Amino acid sequence: MKNLFYHIDVYSGLPVYRQLMDQTKHYIASGTLLLGDQLPSIRELSTRLSINPATIVKAYSELQTSGVVEIKQGKGAFVAQGCRDVQGQKLQVGKIARQLAVESQQLGLELEEAQDLLEEEWIRLGRETSHRKGMQAH
Repeated sequence: MKNLFYHIDVYSGLPVYRQLMDQTKHYIASGTLLLGDQLPSIRELSTRLSINPATIVKAYSELQTSGVVEIKQGKGAFVAQGCRDVQGQKLQVGKIARQLAVESQQLGLELEEAQDLLEEEWIRLGRETSHRKGMQAH
């Protein structure tokens, strides 16, 4: 099992289970987690992150419902074989893009401002991925 670095920001306003889901999806999209790889156990994550095991169960259940994770009773959670469905991924990103557009317009942002914010996050995530990959190599 790979040693994954999960970071929970209690001040982000995003529920902890969503943060776990987003970070797991990021690890898969970046290639850090591959098809069939096992995710950390509920007990391990609960202890390491000092969060309620039910929160991890909720995150893993949601990931299973969306087809990203496969839960094998008594064995753990694994990256699902079908999670690289490109059309499904584009549909999911399209929904998120629509949400970003709606909220940006509601806040009075111009298109260019929203694009700049997206680009900043994209670059920041790329740096985090590169940093994590470098740490795993050592």
